[in-house]
Amino acid sequence: MLLTLDEILALYAQGPEAIVDLVQTLQQQLEALRPLPQQMQQLAQRVKLLEDRQGKDSHNSSKPPSSDGLAQKPKPHSLRKKSGRPSGGQPGHPGHTLELAEKPDETLVHRPDTCQGCGASLSEALVLDTERRQVFDLPPPALVVTEHQVPTCSCPACGQLNRGAFPAHVTAPVQYGEGVKARVTYLMHFQLLPYERVATLMADLFGAPLCEGTLQKTTQQAYAGLAEVEAKIKQALTKAKSAHFDETGQRIGARLNWLHVTSTPTLTYYESHPKRGKAALTAIGILPKFAGRAIHDGWSAYAGYGCDHALCNAHHLRELTALFEQQQQPWAKQMKELLLEIKQALEKAAECGQPRLPVLLECRFEGRYRSLLKAGFAANPPPAPSRKRGREAQGEARNLLLRLQNGQEAVLAFMYDLSIPFDNNQAERDLRMMKVKQKISGGFRSQEGADAFNRIRGYISTLRKQGHNLLSALRNLFLGQPLMPDLTS
Repeated sequence: MLLTLDEILALYAQGPEAIVDLVQTLQQQLEALRPLPQQMQQLAQRVKLLEDRQGKDSHNSSKPPSSDGLAQKPKPHSLRKKSGRPSGGQPGHPGHTLELAEKPDETLVHRPDTCQGCGASLSEALVLDTERRQVFDLPPPALVVTEHQVPTCSCPACGQLNRGAFPAHVTAPVQYGEGVKARVTYLMHFQLLPYERVATLMADLFGAPLCEGTLQKTTQQAYAGLAEVEAKIKQALTKAKSAHFDETGQRIGARLNWLHVTSTPTLTYYESHPKRGKAALTAIGILPKFAGRAIHDGWSAYAGYGCDHALCNAHHLRELTALFEQQQQPWAKQMKELLLEIKQALEKAAECGQPRLPVLLECRFEGRYRSLLKAGFAANPPPAPSRKRGREAQGEARNLLLRLQNGQEAVLAFMYDLSIPFDNNQAERDLRMMKVKQKISGGFRSQEGADAFNRIRGYISTLRKQGHNLLSALRNLFLGQPLMPDLTS
């Protein structure tokens, strides 16, 4: 409590002893408020932690670019080097220029009627030359109604009544056909439009006012028709030489679930689970049977399986960038440069048709790698022991160093085998559009809806990777003949 001017003057009037007592009391209070050296150290560490956290964005951490906000920030340093070539199509690129069609669907002749000079009729005049111009356009879209009739005939020999049969896909007196179902499935599960916008689009373009119930039935029909295809994709992934694994949050029924992806350049499989770790991976059932090389971001749950592993170096580059920018640790910048140098050397080797780097060059890279780890550990000694229970917090730098040291074979797996990618971008790309879906729609109301979307989206992603026409494949799906993708990985 602060003393007023009158109270201070009253103490002064009491003599030196009163002033001395006041000063000693204030000194004791200040001493009691002064933190201990250990508390000062903890406070400094906490301030540094908060400052580092505030400085994290998509270029030096695993945070997505959407979390960077709209504030003007320094442009992140791209990992791509300038090629020196001009922008646009390069020499030899086939291009997609619109060219004249040899056989147009319709030809309109705009013949002059009269002479511009004398006004004489040109109806019988000889055509000397013709200039061609073509317009590529879409006809006004409209529904085509096909009526199916089943006559009943009486046998002239015995009088037996004989009735024809409707096609298997014609099940109701009035229904939408496979073309409509294929398009709404494409819009909902590839273009990621919500039900309401799909219904509006179909009404505006085709005069087909579909309700949300119809869209839900269409989704459930596609989900049921793809059960066997999904099971075979899942089985094929367990036998892949290498596969990418990742996970991301997914809202289902206002609760946080986890969407897990397993993918290769030609196959995609999604599955939701309430858990993120080993319980989910075991329940999904791919990793327990997987004998290839699992490529992932180093999440501890993946390490519990006996297959070979490869760690995502894009994550390492971002973490190393943060250590150099925020903690000014030179070894981190040098380690980042080393990983990129190895990557560039492998790209040149692949261009020359070499199966791998020369052994001597690999040994040099390994030696530099271990030297930089040694320098990193010297700059980041173990924390002093405390009386707290449990493991001591190592800090971001030591955690990264331990991962790079203990997982050296997984970090450098891309150096020993050109077929192993440098990063886990394949899985991240396969998850990216699922996050777009979440941003558009917010989440799923039920587990059934999420499962249906995951299965259909995984099928579409697989077809897209393999170059199939999506609309044609979806039409076949609703005809009961789903296209089986190539399952060789």
